[in-house]
Amino acid sequence: MKTIDIHAHIIPDSLWRAIAEKRDWYGFRHDGGEGLGAVMDGCGRRTYFTSPKVKYSLEQRLKEMDEQKVDVQVLSIHTPLFGYDLDAQQGLALAREFNDEISDTVGISKNRLAGLATLPMQDVGLAIQELERAVVKLGLKGVALDTHVNDEQWDNAKFLPFFKAAEQMGALLFYHPQPQNNFLLERIKGYGMNNSLGVILDDAIVTAVLLCSGVLEKCPDLKVCIAHGGGPVCYAMGRLDRNWHDRPGGRGTPKPPSAYMKKLYYDTVTGDEAALRFLIDRVGADRVVMGSDWPFVPWHPSPVSWLQNMQSLTPLEKEKILWKNLAELLNIN
Repeated sequence: MKTIDIHAHIIPDSLWRAIAEKRDWYGFRHDGGEGLGAVMDGCGRRTYFTSPKVKYSLEQRLKEMDEQKVDVQVLSIHTPLFGYDLDAQQGLALAREFNDEISDTVGISKNRLAGLATLPMQDVGLAIQELERAVVKLGLKGVALDTHVNDEQWDNAKFLPFFKAAEQMGALLFYHPQPQNNFLLERIKGYGMNNSLGVILDDAIVTAVLLCSGVLEKCPDLKVCIAHGGGPVCYAMGRLDRNWHDRPGGRGTPKPPSAYMKKLYYDTVTGDEAALRFLIDRVGADRVVMGSDWPFVPWHPSPVSWLQNMQSLTPLEKEKILWKNLAELLNIN
């Protein structure tokens, strides 16, 4: 059976070159430590390179994909490197360099890789221009996005032209939060909760914003996938719907939020089989796609075997999730 992974990260070679040359990379500077150390952005947020695989060559990546029985990885930038806090022109320069590099990497991979762009979302006009270049000229499949843009939520009217442009281009929007930039860090510092819980809460927030705001009414053909199964938003759908019914003054859509759930896609990085089964039962196997969060989530032995060995999934569900949905969504042959 074929397999496609929507959720695989890459750190640009240009960053590693900057580190080797002891210079900054678009406001990021290397900070020593164990292993590969860390990078610090201009806001003082430190990101540790927690896996040696972040520096894998193309050949090493492909070898591990073979071992994990992954036919195609869809690459997206390591999320702390989005660069939304940069000056807009500097953010554009970062995006253009990354997008050129990932396009070149995809091009020499012999159809084993596809790519998602990064964009300077702090300037919507520049972001639209770069999305068009990335999709039309470079052949990328869409864009990876943070769950907010410098604390601005995606229902802000200024983002509507971006959604309409992405819809017109058929570009996928893949939402993935930054562990170092979510609200839970302000509440609790310990136990790694900014990652284990804070990340999926941000997934749920952006999903709820898209479902409740009317974006999907205005852009009915928009292609959107949410990382980590959309977080706990499916579990909370009854509360979102009840709020829509009980408080009509706060409605942003003509139909309750649950009516739009099946307009989105969700990856399989849910943590366990029971959560994944719940997600499938709510949105349908047609809307769930395989993700690995490579290389940050350890799989034993692989995300493919994890899905294939599930007793609660039918063979048809496995086929759709492992490859058919993404092959159609991203036009991957």
